[in-house]
Amino acid sequence: MKVVTWNVNSLTARYARVTEWITANAPDVVLLQETKMTDAKFPTAGFAELGYESAHYGQGQWNGVAVLSRVGLEDVSRGFGDEDPEARLIGATCGGVRVYSCYVPNGRALDNDHYAYKLRWLAALAALLAERTQPTIAGGDFNVTPTDLDCYDPAAFVGATHVSAPERAALAAIEATGLVDITRRLHPEETIYSWWDYRNGAFHRGWGLRIDLLYLDESLAARASASYVDRNARKGEKPSDHAPVVVEID
Repeated sequence: MKVVTWNVNSLTARYARVTEWITANAPDVVLLQETKMTDAKFPTAGFAELGYESAHYGQGQWNGVAVLSRVGLEDVSRGFGDEDPEARLIGATCGGVRVYSCYVPNGRALDNDHYAYKLRWLAALAALLAERTQPTIAGGDFNVTPTDLDCYDPAAFVGATHVSAPERAALAAIEATGLVDITRRLHPEETIYSWWDYRNGAFHRGWGLRIDLLYLDESLAARASASYVDRNARKGEKPSDHAPVVVEID
């Protein structure tokens, strides 16, 4: 099974690039974030033409998450219930694996209410994942670097979000449920980034962050043969500022 997570930063703007990538790479399951469209505008028929069932949780011009699958798609769930009004989480069962597409709040600043919301959101996700009863993958844009190795210059982020101790502790709580950051397990010392700012030539300078993550339970992680970031998808005309992150499971 090949699973990919990708923050596309507007599916309307990036639809041609997304379908081109899917056609070329033939993933079994696709987890999308930041679709920035309503459910009514989601291109269900277009993905069906490529052989994928799909489920979407949209919010117009903000947020939005989706699951695409060519190995079945059942038991769709959206969000955490009434306690979270934003379209940031969708789950489904695909080929016997429970998958979640996650778009974690940015946080904005350490003294911002959105930062407190981010920590609550991550705690709710950890609680949800702790109750899993089947093989599980939680992937998405987590807006947190797990360690300093995942940040091009930690000194540039002192006092900022994405690197703070509480955020990283929230990721550790997710791992404590028995999940594995599969890209880092397979590449324990390698410099890997999945996001580069559009500004200041960040991509070409290597100024990136690894914030797009794939968490697998141990039963799947033990069979993972590869996990990588497709940097080529960050190149070319009008790319997303995120690149796809892939895991291949035997």
